[in-house]
Amino acid sequence: MNNGKFAVAGATGRLGRHVMDVLEERGHQAVPMSRATGVDIITGEGLADAVTGADVIIDVASWHASEQEAAAEFFRTAARHLHETGHEAGADRVVAMSIIGADKATSGFVAAQQVHEEAHLAGPLPARILRAAQFHEFVGQLLDWQPGDIAHVPALPTQLVACRTVAEALVDLAVATALPARPGPGVPIPEIAGPRRESMADAAKLLGERRGITVVEVDGSGFPDAEIAAAGGFLPGPHAKLAGPTFQEWLEVQS
Repeated sequence: MNNGKFAVAGATGRLGRHVMDVLEERGHQAVPMSRATGVDIITGEGLADAVTGADVIIDVASWHASEQEAAAEFFRTAARHLHETGHEAGADRVVAMSIIGADKATSGFVAAQQVHEEAHLAGPLPARILRAAQFHEFVGQLLDWQPGDIAHVPALPTQLVACRTVAEALVDLAVATALPARPGPGVPIPEIAGPRRESMADAAKLLGERRGITVVEVDGSGFPDAEIAAAGGFLPGPHAKLAGPTFQEWLEVQS
């Protein structure tokens, strides 16, 4: 798709900012949709004007907390409004962000992604999902959630990926003129992850050294679906696209 128009839900968020950058760098018209730009995808305020003339709606809007029911209701409502308003405006399709392992999760924010995916795939517009591994930026969140100079981080396996890398993969999916068949038996949902498997605790230790924080490795008890994570349930599948930078390479270029 050349010089398309894209409406981006969650455009001012951690991932949305990168999606906007990638679209604009590739010569597309990108319309930001967030409360900061006067668009509320939950109440619908400003949404119709924002999606008018859009070829594709990209949904990277996210909920701010981990409570499952609240997150699920946010995703359900947002997806419905994006589909209904986008369909009325004549958009071609929706492309939405999800998390690797969402289909295996039983609690918390990741489990709420099941509702997110289902709501998009059931909407009136054709929808495509991209599942991503945890972002590099998530490591900083783990440290931010624990005040003081000691942080306890689970030694769970992960395949951290940069937000910019995810944004590029999401835009690739959004601009594809020949979309893959709908997910189903033999047609897995596309995935994007970092180039190598690593421990969340080890990544946190690298960041902790920069911040003057001592990271203590723990077994993950108390974290949602820790047993599933320990067994590799949130790692990319064999069909996933793997792309750098590694967490250490990414960290080295952060200011």
